Amino acid sequence: MLSDPVRQVCRARYRNRAMDDIWQQITWRPTIGDPSVMGWVTVAAYALAAGAALAASTRAERAGDAASRSSLAWLLVAGLMALLCVNKQLDLQSLLTDLGRVLARRQGWYEDRHHMQKLFIFALISGALVAATALGMAFHRFWRQHALLGVGLVVLLTFIAVRAIGFHHLDILLHTAWAGVKFNWAMELSGIALVTWAALRAHRLPQ
Repeated sequence: MLSDPVRQVCRARYRNRAMDDIWQQITWRPTIGDPSVMGWVTVAAYALAAGAALAASTRAERAGDAASRSSLAWLLVAGLMALLCVNKQLDLQSLLTDLGRVLARRQGWYEDRHHMQKLFIFALISGALVAATALGMAFHRFWRQHALLGVGLVVLLTFIAVRAIGFHHLDILLHTAWAGVKFNWAMELSGIALVTWAALRAHRLPQ
């Protein structure tokens, strides 16, 4: 019989070996995903939007208790923009895709992965709708006052959903270019610009 310390050491080594095996099967690495000029322009745009939303949150907080919900809403927007800013270069969705593929192979349902992908997409869309409904009910007055922000978030999140789900025909549309400008650049940057504009307007509003 092995003593408890020896068992713990063996379990730790087994876990480390399993993690090393999983990491070797993952192609994603924490590197710069889009080092192009437009990639860095988009990162800067996300950072500007996050800063503007944070400034709007601070402004609303100073206005007093009546604006506490607005302050929280702007803080959530700032967090979302900051997350998208980091993800623009790290491409974390590719890491999730790799992890899903490794999990499918280890658990033996890789051949049925398309069915699981459909279930995942359905769960993702359902969860997004539930979250949007909950946020709409919790901050209904905020959205009425900041309709421009709502439009910007809808445009931006629609772009993200299309990219994440990977519908073939829509993905082709996103990479279509007019006068040298790709549709995905225009859509993503338009959403970010609307969010930034709404945040700057809110920051300039009188208390």
